[in-house]
Amino acid sequence: MNLALLWILVVIYLGITGILGYMGYSRTKEDKDYLIAGGDVNPFVLAMSYGATFISTSAIVGFGGVAGLFGMSLLWLTFFNIFVGIFIAFVFFGKRTLLMGRALGSYTLAEFLGQRYQSRFIRGFVASQVFIILPVYAAAVLIGGARFMEGVLSVDYAVAVMVLSGIVAAYVMWGGLRGVVYTDAFQAVLMFIFMLIMLITTYVKLGGIVPAHQALTNLASMVPDSLKAGGHQGWTAMPKFGSPLWWTQVSTIILGVGIGVLAQPQLVVRYLTVRSPKQMNRAVLMGGIFIFMMTGVAFIVGPLSNVWFVQETGKIAIASVANGNVDLIIPAFLKSIMPQWFSYLFLLAMLAAAMSTLSSQFHVQGVSLTHDIFGAFYGPGRKLKNSLLINRLGILVALVAVVWLSFVLPPGIIAIATAFFFGTCAVTFLPIYVGALYWKGATRSGAVASMVSGAVVVTFLLLFVHAKEAAAVGLVQALLGRPALLGFPWTVVDPLIIGLPISTAVFIGVSLVTQPIKEEHVERCFHDLEDGKSSLPGETINA
Repeated sequence: MNLALLWILVVIYLGITGILGYMGYSRTKEDKDYLIAGGDVNPFVLAMSYGATFISTSAIVGFGGVAGLFGMSLLWLTFFNIFVGIFIAFVFFGKRTLLMGRALGSYTLAEFLGQRYQSRFIRGFVASQVFIILPVYAAAVLIGGARFMEGVLSVDYAVAVMVLSGIVAAYVMWGGLRGVVYTDAFQAVLMFIFMLIMLITTYVKLGGIVPAHQALTNLASMVPDSLKAGGHQGWTAMPKFGSPLWWTQVSTIILGVGIGVLAQPQLVVRYLTVRSPKQMNRAVLMGGIFIFMMTGVAFIVGPLSNVWFVQETGKIAIASVANGNVDLIIPAFLKSIMPQWFSYLFLLAMLAAAMSTLSSQFHVQGVSLTHDIFGAFYGPGRKLKNSLLINRLGILVALVAVVWLSFVLPPGIIAIATAFFFGTCAVTFLPIYVGALYWKGATRSGAVASMVSGAVVVTFLLLFVHAKEAAAVGLVQALLGRPALLGFPWTVVDPLIIGLPISTAVFIGVSLVTQPIKEEHVERCFHDLEDGKSSLPGETINA
């Protein structure tokens, strides 16, 4: 690979990113610009920014490699990503969040929930959860991006960490969410082009769509014995029902990620960035196409790589890469089938995927500390002096925390951090978020009880029951001499599947027996939704 040419392309890419970040900075004049991009983002930018935030390097390389091992059954996750993460999210969550958030003057998920339930504790608790947990997830993304730069550009890991985090933090710190959405849209377009070329080339190399899939089906006899014992039945079939592999795919990968996306703070804030629900409708189709091209293509190409490797080496994908590392399946496959120039596009696309996710993580962490935690302590309705400066300092604190973690976290943290963040957000926030949007009878006490119980349950399950995280932490091993507290199937059932029903039941039960929120406040929250009228001039909606 021509490193000089690659560096030139990287500099051009970073230059465009810098220009877009400066555009965000030049148009950021007040809190509304910094926190929700002024509330006037167009549908295309919304769809691309939402999608780019949703998809990171791990989704393309990591999950694509997992699909190469497990098969096309992971396409159910693409279905959930589109149907739940785009359609349900935008139509049933986004519109109501936008209108209710405008009525309450909310700029973040924590502020929205705190104002809906008239509770500074809820606002502070949600923001604290985000600020405490998200840095680990963000550090995992930063580690992946830095290791990628280290291996490809031949730069020291520490230098890669500082350069990557510094560039992202700079345009987030000064450009706020405007800077984030502008750069996200550019990075999303780059990622889309990369995935489209990869899909077309794969089918061309394998002789077409039908021959490629038929060849993959015919490889069922080559499934390793260890995977057969776990329930693997071939790369075009679902795992055996009730098997360990079935539980892992369905509960953790498909439902855990597919449902967990609804309560991601960095995604929820995107609903508040558009001017009207009509614009959100326009973003649904574009967002769905983008997510299909990201996850759908990865989950198609990953399994089909087995056909290519068998034809070329006589071995399936996992047996053809170093040390059986699934993260190497997609890079090794692309190196085998793609021309040299595509390697440069691949590297830029992976850099874009990492930076687009990191930028939103930095933003929501910093805002959680300054606007929400400090704001809840300072008191509702009170204007902070020099609020833009304070919010920028919050980004700086987030940067320091994430960079520090990127040097101290152990290997293999990416999957654990992702599961922990998605599971905690879904179990802790989703019931009260749905209740805030759809249930007038939801109470402050019910919301508090649901949040606290959800956080306790999901933490307990991750530390003591779910095998992957429990074994990595090692508490049960140290106390009882075994990797997990319970046996199969609990060790492979995702904590979200257990924790979400518990936090939901607590929310409903406590709300039914505790004092309701004042009627006039509830009416204020639901007024625009019920009348079909928005406080936005000339806008009528069907909520």
